Amino acid sequence: MFKALIAALALCLSLVAAHASPEFWRSEWPDTDFENTTVDSWTEILSGGPPKDGIPALDGPQFIHANKETRIADREPVITLALDGHPARAYPIRYLTWHEIVNDRIGGAPVTVTFCPLCNSAMVFDGRVRGRTLTFGVTGKLRNSDMVMYDRETQSWWQQAQGIGIVGEMTGTELRQLPSWMESWADFKAAHPQGLVMAEPTYPRDYGRNPYRGYDSLTRPFLYSGDPPPHGIPALERVVRIGNRAWPLTRLAEAEQVTEAGVTIRWRAGQASALDSGQIAKGRDVGSIRVQDGQGRDLAHDVMFAFAFHAFWPDGTWMLGR
Repeated sequence: MFKALIAALALCLSLVAAHASPEFWRSEWPDTDFENTTVDSWTEILSGGPPKDGIPALDGPQFIHANKETRIADREPVITLALDGHPARAYPIRYLTWHEIVNDRIGGAPVTVTFCPLCNSAMVFDGRVRGRTLTFGVTGKLRNSDMVMYDRETQSWWQQAQGIGIVGEMTGTELRQLPSWMESWADFKAAHPQGLVMAEPTYPRDYGRNPYRGYDSLTRPFLYSGDPPPHGIPALERVVRIGNRAWPLTRLAEAEQVTEAGVTIRWRAGQASALDSGQIAKGRDVGSIRVQDGQGRDLAHDVMFAFAFHAFWPDGTWMLGR
């Protein structure tokens, strides 16, 4: 189903691009300063289908203790956020697949948890910017197949994969990424028996179902017209991005542990792909990644598709181990 949708939308790509201009969007975004931008060409930004907030971000989610959760299967992926002095929190991908953004507060501090299914990019940001607190929503736009977020306070647009403002008052402003990681629900429970997990939202969604069935087995991403990754790396192979460096997941899965460039990356089996089977829990095993520095401290990173790394870091370094 999703493969057929991609084929149909690819045929319409030129028509979509024709509407990729501020003039076409001003009625929906009257408070966005389109004159202030780092976007070279508006044809880079395309409609992904849903309108502004058509994918509804979640605000102030409820949490339950991990030992009370019964819906989530052991292999399902969650985003783990463990801030000093606070119980670890798990944000299940089964919910983020349908909402993509969660605006939360931990100990009074604002955090924004994001997941772009089309790039497999899962990142957590500090919501404090320039002395103010921002909350985020989904524009419904894509750039290089990556979610374009917006903040409700200034109506500026942000590139999720980079955490950088690209249109509006906040253009050029960079969000501070917090250390977080994706792991299986079983691993979270084992490591954090007193941890908390986000409760199921009240929206009428088929949580646990993957609407992008078979996506990470495709040869070409959705609404992406950029160059393929170099070195013969498949466009939808997962890579671990740390800064402007990328390690192919296939290399890490084979080695299980790699220490170089000042970091240690560990791979562990047991996490299901959220973009494979019709049910997330049944996805093939892609494993979990943990990234730490020489002192054993968790480092901010991302596990994204190779095409997205190449698109946003065209001069980045590929850590191939050869």
